[in-house]
This record gives sequence, C-alpha cells and structure tokens, in this order.
Amino acid sequence: MAKLTSPPSLQHLVRTWRDSPERTKKVLINNARSRPIFSYAPLHVAIREMLVLGVPYHQVVEYVRRAEKRADYAKILLEILPIIRRHLDGVSPDFFQDITPRSYSLAPDIIIPFQPPVVYGIGGQLTLPWCIFWRKNPLAGKPLSLFMTLVDEILMEDPDLETATFQLLDFSIPKDEEERQLSIRDGREIPRLSVAERDDMLGIWAEGFRRARAEMAGMKEEPKDRQPEQRPSDGQGDLFEQGVS
Repeated sequence: MAKLTSPPSLQHLVRTWRDSPERTKKVLINNARSRPIFSYAPLHVAIREMLVLGVPYHQVVEYVRRAEKRADYAKILLEILPIIRRHLDGVSPDFFQDITPRSYSLAPDIIIPFQPPVVYGIGGQLTLPWCIFWRKNPLAGKPLSLFMTLVDEILMEDPDLETATFQLLDFSIPKDEEERQLSIRDGREIPRLSVAERDDMLGIWAEGFRRARAEMAGMKEEPKDRQPEQRPSDGQGDLFEQGVS
C-alpha cells in the first residue's frame, strides 16, 4: 500500500482539488492506491535534448524506445513525440537556463514542490514552458486559475523569472476528438484568483490531504490480486511513495 509520505507537486495539487475536504481526501486516496504503470518522464528528457542540445530527432526516438522497453507504453510516448517535434521546429531560442527546484509553502507540514524544466530567451523575452501530458481532462476552470495564481507567487520570489512568460503546452485529446493535439496557452490570459478564493481552495485541499494522510497511515497492505487499476505518471513528480515513477 502506498503511503502519503510527502505532499504532491503543484500540478498534482490542483489536479486533485475538489470542492470539499472529504471529496479531496477520496481522490488522494484513490490515486495513492493505483500505482503508475509508466511515466511520461522520458518526454521531458526528449524536449531538453531537442531544444537545448539539438539532438537529432531519430536519436531522440531511439532514446525513448530504450527508456520504455515495453512496446505498448513506448507507443504512447512515441505518439506524442512528433507533436513535440513540430512545435520545437518553430522555436529558436537565443539562450537557455536551467531552473533550480522551487516550492510553495502551504503550511509548515505541507511544502509543495514546483520544478519547471527550463527557461529560454528569444529577443530578450523569457519563456517558461510547462507541459501537460495527461491524455484526458486537462487543467481548466478554477483548478487552472489556482495553478497560475500559485505559479505567479512562486515566480515573483525570483527577480530573474518574474517577467517570464509562462506557457502551458497541453498535449491532451480535445473533446469530441480521437487524437492528441497541442494546445498552447499564454499563462497571462488565464484568470487569477482573489486572495480569498485562493485561501479557500488551499484550505479545502490541505484539510483533505491531512485526512487522507491520516487515514492511509492506518491502512493495511492489500493483496496483489486486489490492487486497484493502475495509471500513468506524468513524470512531473507523483503524489506518493511508489515503486514505479
């Protein structure tokens, strides 16, 4: 049985937020009980190799196949890779900069990690890309507004990044469509929350997280033949202590 040993990433926080602590708790527990079956992490490496290092596309494809040797899961990663390539073919940065891990202090016992992959500059304008590889149900509505509100607060602590354009790259399947498509959103266009709205949503999530952590601490290990359905990891930091990333 997975345990809630540490808080999730910022993206997972807003992904698991619901409108009450009890509903949030249930989502957190359900996610903790389903092990990731594969990870999107190789795609983050692939983006860096193509964008920063200029690695030829065929070599990136081979890297992904080596990183995920199971054909069915490699196919999922490889169906996204051409979309990434088409986007990056139109991006010619003047420079790149690695970003050290950041965090958002929600409470003394809840420190939320935030790890942007890279920031790049074109003509003096910094861009911070953020990829969402979930197949369905991308961030939207109040969770997306909460995400961007917290991103703003984190970036304002760094004078070098507070003027950067935060760019959301969503690789999900649009409603009524059958294949993934890239949707690019400028973070400046996404509505932010008021302080009261932010505090209300974070208070609900924090209470749900604490309830889930306490409840799971007392759970017994489930037999392997009763394990819940598995799920993919987005490679951006999972919520729980798992054997598979």
